[in-house]
Amino acid sequence: MSLEGKKLGVIGTGKMGGALIEGVYNAGIIPGTDMYASDVYEPSLQELNKKYGMNVSVDNAETIDNSDIIILAVKPQILKSVLSSIKDSLNENKLLISIAAGVKIEELEKELNPETRVVRVMPNIAATVSEAASAVSAGTNASMADAEDVMAIFQLVGSAIIVPENLMDAVTGVSGSGPAYIFPVIEAMADGGVYEGLDRNSAMILAAQTVLGAAKMMLETGMHPGQLKDMVTSPAGTTIRGVHILEESGVRAAFMNAVIASSDRSKELGK
Repeated sequence: MSLEGKKLGVIGTGKMGGALIEGVYNAGIIPGTDMYASDVYEPSLQELNKKYGMNVSVDNAETIDNSDIIILAVKPQILKSVLSSIKDSLNENKLLISIAAGVKIEELEKELNPETRVVRVMPNIAATVSEAASAVSAGTNASMADAEDVMAIFQLVGSAIIVPENLMDAVTGVSGSGPAYIFPVIEAMADGGVYEGLDRNSAMILAAQTVLGAAKMMLETGMHPGQLKDMVTSPAGTTIRGVHILEESGVRAAFMNAVIASSDRSKELGK
């Protein structure tokens, strides 16, 4: 894999930064001794050092100096100040990955030296359980090899695709915000089970596993979701009754509208 022999740095070790560190470490491609992390919160750094044997510092420049690839995993509201502070530590030999939601490549590059190689990634919260859906867009100076390296990293914590940056708002609507659409579905399915007599814990397990299993079937078989639905809906059976209620309630339109609304809001925030 193209990541072999590379040194990885992570600036910001919150949920997403921590999830990426864990995914890379567990894959065994980059050893802890070749991983670097920096954060203002020293206890989290010490925990990473203890758990993975990685190098930690409160100095972002130290992380950059020792790394080939740097993941910037800080919140969008402090991103500009962090970019300003690391600008002169970056050069054409360093690849910078930003996972800041809503911050365009143009905005990132404007804060950095002209030769800086930048790749933007939109992952989602499922990176914390190594099931993220991530989209990758390369900046002005980033090569296809750079994009492939980034893909390799994010495939360690789920699935990743390359998209043109103008589609990142659509990505936000589908996968960035998507987990928040599915959690109420799981809860509602479990509520139905409780209504019919199941205990809450059993209903939750059945509902969550059903969603997981359905998604896995589609990804692994490559079949259209309509085909898979038809496999379950026997004539005059129980499932088609349930599907009819979903259609009658406008569930498809509701999900489409949720994605469109989220994408529109992402566009607004990006202006």
